[in-house]
Amino acid sequence: MNHLLHRLTDRVTTKKGVWVTFGIWIVVTLLLTLLAPRAKDYEVSRIASLPENAQSVIAQEKQNHYFKNQDGTPGLLILHIENGNIDRTKLFEFLQQIQEEQIDGLENILPLADLPLPVINTFFSEDETTALIPVTFDESLETTELRSAQEKIYDLAERYTTIGSLFITGPAGIAVDSLNLFSRADIVLLLSTVGIILLLLIVIYRSPFLAFIPLLAAVFVYEVVNQILGLMGKIGLPLSNQSLSIMTILLFATVVDYSLFVFSRYREELKHHDNKHDAMKWAMRGTGVPVFYSGATILVAMLVLFFARFGDYKNFAPTFGTAVIVVMLSSVTLIPALFTVLGRKAFWPKIPRVGDETVKKNSFWSKTGRFVTKKPIVSTVVIGVFLLASSSNVVNITYEFNTMKSFPKDMPSRKGYEILENQFDKGELAPTTALFVADEAVTSDEQEKLLNELSNQPLVNHVRLSDTTKDQQVIAYDVVFDENPYNIETINALEDIQNKSEEIIEKSDVTGSLYFASETATAADDRAVNNRDVTVIVILETLFIFTMLIFLTKSFKMPLYMIGTILVSFVAALGLGLFLSKLLFGMDTISNRVPLYSFVFLVALGIDYNIILISRFLEERKKHSLKKAVEVAVSTTGGVISSAGVILAATFSVLMTQPIQLLFVFGFIVAIGILLDTFLIRGILLPSLLVVFEKETNKQTAQE
Repeated sequence: MNHLLHRLTDRVTTKKGVWVTFGIWIVVTLLLTLLAPRAKDYEVSRIASLPENAQSVIAQEKQNHYFKNQDGTPGLLILHIENGNIDRTKLFEFLQQIQEEQIDGLENILPLADLPLPVINTFFSEDETTALIPVTFDESLETTELRSAQEKIYDLAERYTTIGSLFITGPAGIAVDSLNLFSRADIVLLLSTVGIILLLLIVIYRSPFLAFIPLLAAVFVYEVVNQILGLMGKIGLPLSNQSLSIMTILLFATVVDYSLFVFSRYREELKHHDNKHDAMKWAMRGTGVPVFYSGATILVAMLVLFFARFGDYKNFAPTFGTAVIVVMLSSVTLIPALFTVLGRKAFWPKIPRVGDETVKKNSFWSKTGRFVTKKPIVSTVVIGVFLLASSSNVVNITYEFNTMKSFPKDMPSRKGYEILENQFDKGELAPTTALFVADEAVTSDEQEKLLNELSNQPLVNHVRLSDTTKDQQVIAYDVVFDENPYNIETINALEDIQNKSEEIIEKSDVTGSLYFASETATAADDRAVNNRDVTVIVILETLFIFTMLIFLTKSFKMPLYMIGTILVSFVAALGLGLFLSKLLFGMDTISNRVPLYSFVFLVALGIDYNIILISRFLEERKKHSLKKAVEVAVSTTGGVISSAGVILAATFSVLMTQPIQLLFVFGFIVAIGILLDTFLIRGILLPSLLVVFEKETNKQTAQE
């Protein structure tokens, strides 16, 4: 592999190779732009997250099979008036108008006026300020079509001001709000990413060309990836808007990172070689392999997600994997070609000359390298104590399973949900459907017995019969819990009931099977599948990356330092990030997606910096003693890694501009983790471990 990379980069950096490489990228980009669709054309706001064999998925399929009228995407129309009571007559007129309008995609709306008065009253709050109307949309609708249908309902509501304000919530409302959030956030995300990278590059390097070259490379890569993903979407790959948002950050961050690694070594070689092509040739001989391996570790980290069962994680694999492959190709072709075209001019106004000092002895990282080699034990203990203290906070993690709590407070689905929460019993927000499929017809007495057994379960408020099939072999109950359907206590209570299903059936003197479908049942499966995926992905990713590091370093012991320090750094970043999220932003809970999201990116990106440091250490080890090699490696790579880390952290912090709490916390924790990796792990802890545990050779010591 090393030989092939050297041959490739040697050709790319020649006078002819530079222009051929640049020309190929231009042609490919233009062809894809003109002939391929864009990823945005196939973007969806939701994908099937749970596997088909999840209990809640099976239960929902059976419910749809036996009770056809319950097919589709459910939603709730919440009508609320601040002062006074809702005018029921006007409300009935409004609902009748919706039915007469025959809105495309709206399959069913509760005929409230046709129900008995006692039943009608159950759809109003006690103070008559709020009404809830269940609706069902065609489940085959695209989210954009679902939005159009809901917009028509909102338009009709404007004619009936006396019935109060309308908010559409439930799964249908959440889907539309998710689409709206990401639609208006995409352009903000892209512009913020480019803006912050440009600003930091100019501030750190004070060179206009060094600021624009990485961004120019990123634009080429982004356009190519966008069109390739468009082709993949055309043949059936679901492109989650969340995946595309994170992919944008990953793409720009890694392109800029690798550009800085190449440019830093190029600047160093220009101080030894007069010819710019020779300088880049030797620069890529030094950085081509570690940069390519760095990209490969990220690629492995993303492809490992194919082993996940959770739909969101699995969707990351092809999306991120495609981006990383193109980034890897650009790192050994486009990026060196762009820098070589400009040569020394790329560094204006600080143009490197042959004979210039490679690294200043009084620089921050030169001093750090000398300190670490003189006091490795002190360095290890101090940093180790800080990391362990930060890691200890992970025991305080509290997860949130309510998607709407991560939405901005002004979103209709969240406002409607919170009104429901205040005006109705908590458990009535989303009752759990208990579906009993019997081997034979169930008598009225047996139905009552089963109802009573379900009612006697812990945390159950009440149970009501909601539907039966004509042959009385399938019975549906609404199970209403005391607490919010998304609370941990409610999820635990439902899991206990599921585990005792056979006992409940036996006590009811019936034969058959119980299935549970609801938001709570989905949350229970979500938690179980997520816990399984976290275990599997963490183990596989650690093993695969560890194996790759063995091939890179030709050592077994050194990869232990590299992967060990990164794992400790991840746990510390998670603990510290949770502490600061609560302290600074008042966030007591996080999505259960955050730990795995953070792990995948922090391990994949953090190991990059370790690879750059270790590769330089191994190179210097051939010429110097152990301590001198560590000192040189820290001093020569410190500047570029620290600047790359700051830019990478700032790039991921752009996710904090997103209106989704999951992305906000994820971006914050990754930013913290990258800074820990950059300054503490790569700058102090890993070099000190090398000094403590690696063996010195007499020959090298004598030469020093």
